[in-house]
Amino acid sequence: MIVMGIFLMLIAWRLSQSTSGWTARLIVAGALLLGFGYSVMMPLYEAGSIEPFSKMGRYHGSAANAIAWHSVKLVVMNAGWLIFGLGLALHAKVFTATSPHRKPATHPLAPHESVA
Repeated sequence: MIVMGIFLMLIAWRLSQSTSGWTARLIVAGALLLGFGYSVMMPLYEAGSIEPFSKMGRYHGSAANAIAWHSVKLVVMNAGWLIFGLGLALHAKVFTATSPHRKPATHPLAPHESVA
């Protein structure tokens, strides 16, 4: 998972070099959130350093700490994918509006022509 987080940040850095503005910011921000989630939080869960959320309500340590870390994990991972995906969509120009029909060219009336 650590390799995945680092690889994701590397890909985001390379993508952000070819774009600018909010697109690059969103890509990098989402990748940083995901990189933190995959490189730090998930390995800590796997190592047992952070107590996982229990649906049964049985905790070895503090229930408040387990719920707080679970909330942080949910926010980091879900917001990371949302922001990263939005940045990629902007980079791919998914949200550009193209009109399928061209408007017919209108010719202005000459000053001597009647409208009626």
